[in-house]
Amino acid sequence: MHKQSRNLFLASALALAVTGTSLTAGAQESSQAIMDARQEAQVSTTYALSPYLRANDINVKVVNGKATLTGHVAEEVHKDLATEIAMGVKGVTDVDNQIVVDADYLPPKPGAERGFGDVISDASITTAVKSKLVWSKSTDGMSTQVETRFGRVVLRGTAQSAVERDLAGRLALNTHGVVAVDNQLKVNAQKPDAAESGKQAVKEAGVDISDSWITTKVKSSLLYTSNVAGSAIEVSTDKGVVSLSGRLNSSVEKALAVEVAQNVRGVKSVKSAELVF
Repeated sequence: MHKQSRNLFLASALALAVTGTSLTAGAQESSQAIMDARQEAQVSTTYALSPYLRANDINVKVVNGKATLTGHVAEEVHKDLATEIAMGVKGVTDVDNQIVVDADYLPPKPGAERGFGDVISDASITTAVKSKLVWSKSTDGMSTQVETRFGRVVLRGTAQSAVERDLAGRLALNTHGVVAVDNQLKVNAQKPDAAESGKQAVKEAGVDISDSWITTKVKSSLLYTSNVAGSAIEVSTDKGVVSLSGRLNSSVEKALAVEVAQNVRGVKSVKSAELVF
C-alpha cells in the first residue's frame, strides 16, 4: 500500500513537472511572439513615416528577432536604408533583406485615402506653415486656414495686400515637404478701425520681444525652410539684431537664410558676414 501511494505521488509530481514545463515554454513562446509583433509594427511604422520608403512595396516579418524584408524598390540606396532602419529597432538582431531592386519599379499612385505616413507628413507640413505665418512680421494676424494633402498646401482666408498674400504663398512653398501651393487667399484691404489702428501703432512702436524668443523662432523657421541647410546655421540675437554664422552651399542659399531671418517678428536687422559658402 505504501509503495502504491509512493508511485502515485511520483507520477503526480512528474505530471505537474511536465505541465509546468509546458506552461513555461508556452509563456515564453507567447512573449516572443508579442515581441516579434511589436518589432514588426515598429519597423513598418518607420517605413511608413520615411519619405523615401513609404511609397515602396516593402513587407516585414520578424521571427525570434530576425527580420525578413521582401518587396520592391527602385534604388539600391533605398534597400540599404530599409536594412538600417530594421537593424535600428531594439531586439532585432539580424536582417534578411530580400527586397528586389528594380530600376523600372513605379510606386503605386496615391489614392483618395492617405496612408498613415502621408497623414503624419501632411500634419507636420500644416503645422510648419502655420508656425511660419504666425512668426512672420508681415503675415502675423492674417486670417489664414492651412490644409495639406499629399504635400499639396491650400491657403484660404484674407490678406491685407497682394504683397502679404504673395509672401504667405512663398513662405508655404519654401517649407520642407511641400510640393505645391494653391494660394486662395483673398485680398481684403479694408481700412482698420480706431482700435486696430491703436494696436498697429503699438506694434510698430516695437513692443519688446525677447532675444531668446527671436532666436528660437529664427532657428525653427530655418529648419522648416527647404533649400536652406538650417541645421548648419548658428543663430544668436542681441536686442533684436540677429547674427547668422555657418557654412552654406551658395550665395542663393545665404540670401534665402537672411530673408527668412529678417521676416521673423521682432528682428530689427540681420548680420550675415559670418555666413560663408
